[in-house]
Amino acid sequence: MRLVVGITGASGAIFGIRALEALRVLNVETHLVMSRWSRATLLHETPYTLEQTEQLASHVHHDDNQSAAISSGSFRTDGMLIAPCSMRTLASIRAGCGDTLICRAADVILKERRKLVLLARESPFSQIHLENMLALTRMGAVVLPPAPAFYNRPQTIDDLIDHIVGRALDQFGLAMPGLKRWSGFQPDPQTSSGFEPES
Repeated sequence: MRLVVGITGASGAIFGIRALEALRVLNVETHLVMSRWSRATLLHETPYTLEQTEQLASHVHHDDNQSAAISSGSFRTDGMLIAPCSMRTLASIRAGCGDTLICRAADVILKERRKLVLLARESPFSQIHLENMLALTRMGAVVLPPAPAFYNRPQTIDDLIDHIVGRALDQFGLAMPGLKRWSGFQPDPQTSSGFEPES
C-alpha cells in the first residue's frame, strides 16, 4: 500500500507524526508533505525535530515542489491523509486551488476517485468551514475531526491521539495495532433505571 500524508500548520501536528509511526509499523509506503507553517507548529507543539519527522516517511516532498510524483494521477497511490488539516487547506482543496503540493496532491486524489481523509482541526466551526466540509464530503472526501472517544477509558494524551489516528487509518482498511474498539456493554440494572439507548 502507498499513502500520501500531508501535515498542515493547524494545531495537532502530533496526529500526522503518529500516523507516520503507525504506517511505518504496518509497512505502508508513505509520501510526506509538510506545509511551511506545519514545520513551525511541529517544533512548538511536539518534542520531534523536522529531521526525526521526515525520517518516519518513506519519501519526503517539499510543499513547493509541483513536479513531485504525487502531483500526477498517473502515480498510483491508495489515498491521502491530511493530519491535521487546516481550514485554509480545506478551503483550497474544495476550490481546486492546487497552489501547494499538499493541495495539488489532494486534488489528484479526488479526481482519481481515491480515498481522501481530512482531520479537520478547528473549533468551533464557522458556516464557511461547515459548507466547505459538506462540499468535500459530497465530492467523496472523508472529514474526520479529531474528536476524542472516552469509551476506551483513555489514561494518557497518547491514548487519545492513538485512538483518533487509528480511526483515521480504518478509512484505508488498516488496523492500527493495539486500538481499543467498542464492543458494547451491559448496563448495570441498579444504576441504569430508565436507560434508553440513543437511536
